[in-house]
Amino acid sequence: MLHEKVLADGQKEQLETWLSAARRVVVTCHVGPDGDAVGSVTAMVGLLEKQGKEAVGVVPNVFPRNLYTASGADRLVVFEEDADRAQTLIAGADLVLCLDYNALHRTGDRMAVVMRACRAPRVMIDHHLEPEESDFSMLVSQPEMCSTCEVLLHVVSEMGWLPMLDADIASSIYLGMMTDTGAFSYASNRGEVFRCVALLLDRGIDKDRIYRNIFWGASDSRMRAMGYLLYVNMKLMKKLHTSIITMTNQEWRRFYLKTGDTEGFVNLPLQIEGIRLSIFLREDPDVPGKIRVSTRSVDDVPCNLLAQEYFNGGGHKNAAGGSLMCTMDEAVEHVKRSLQKFQDYLKNG
Repeated sequence: MLHEKVLADGQKEQLETWLSAARRVVVTCHVGPDGDAVGSVTAMVGLLEKQGKEAVGVVPNVFPRNLYTASGADRLVVFEEDADRAQTLIAGADLVLCLDYNALHRTGDRMAVVMRACRAPRVMIDHHLEPEESDFSMLVSQPEMCSTCEVLLHVVSEMGWLPMLDADIASSIYLGMMTDTGAFSYASNRGEVFRCVALLLDRGIDKDRIYRNIFWGASDSRMRAMGYLLYVNMKLMKKLHTSIITMTNQEWRRFYLKTGDTEGFVNLPLQIEGIRLSIFLREDPDVPGKIRVSTRSVDDVPCNLLAQEYFNGGGHKNAAGGSLMCTMDEAVEHVKRSLQKFQDYLKNG
C-alpha cells in the first residue's frame, strides 16, 4: 500500500462531487507533451472511461512518435492540428483535468485562451514548483514527487480507484514515472517511488517492454544526429563541470529529424566524468530568433535556479528549461556569462 497522501482535507469529497455531476470530462497537458504528460493523460482518460464518463484527452501540439506506444495515445486530440474540435470539446466540458502543468499559459497561447473561457471546474494534478493558484479550481500539487504520474497513482489510491487499474492504465503511469526520472537515474531516491513501481508491476505491466518502446525505438536519423552533435557541437567547460550542445534548424533539416528525435540528448554529457551540468541549445523551428534551452544536472547543482534567473524559465532541481530571444552565437555567449555568475554552485556541487 502507498504510504504518502496527496489529497488535502475535503479534496476527495469535492472531486467525487464534480465527477458525479460530470458527463463530459476533458484531460489536458502542457505544450510539448513528454512521457509524463502523455502517460498521465492516457491513464486518466482510461480511468474515467471505466467510470462511464465521456472522457477525451486534448494535448496542445504533436508529441514524439515513441509515446504513441501508450494505450490510447492515438486517440488524443491535438489542438494545433484540430483546433475547432479541441475548442468545442473544452467549451463543452463539465470538468477539465489539468495534468503535468502548473499554469494555464503552459498549454500555449491559443489553447490557454480557450481554457480560460471554459466555465467548468479546472483541477490541477502536478509536480512542478510554484503553481498559479488563480488558474485552477483545485490544486493537487506535490513538487517532491518524481512525476505527475506518481502523483496520479496516489490520487487513484486515495479515491478508491485501484480496482480499475488494469495493465494498460498502469503501463501509462509507469511510462510517465520512468521518463521523468531518466529510467530512475535521478529524482527517484524516495522509497515511495519504488512502492509505486511494485504496485504497477503487480497490475501486470511489462516494464522491460515499456523501456524498449521508449528508448530503443530510435530512427537512424536520430542516431546520426546524436553522433554529429556529440562530436562536432559539444563543448566542454571542464573547470565549470559543464557541457554545452547546440543545434540549428539547418542541422535539424540536414538529419531529417522529427518531433521528439532530440529527446534525451541533453542527458548524454552527464555520462562524462566530472560533468555536473548539461545545457542543450536548439533553435525553435516555429519562432524565428528563439532559442530553446534545456538543462540537466546531477547532485546538488540546481539547474532550475539557472533557468529561472538567466533563461526565462524554471523547472525542477535537476531538470529545467527556458528560452532566449537571440541568435545561437549570442545564446552561447549568454550561457558562458551566466555560468561565471553561477560557478559557485558548479564548483561546489
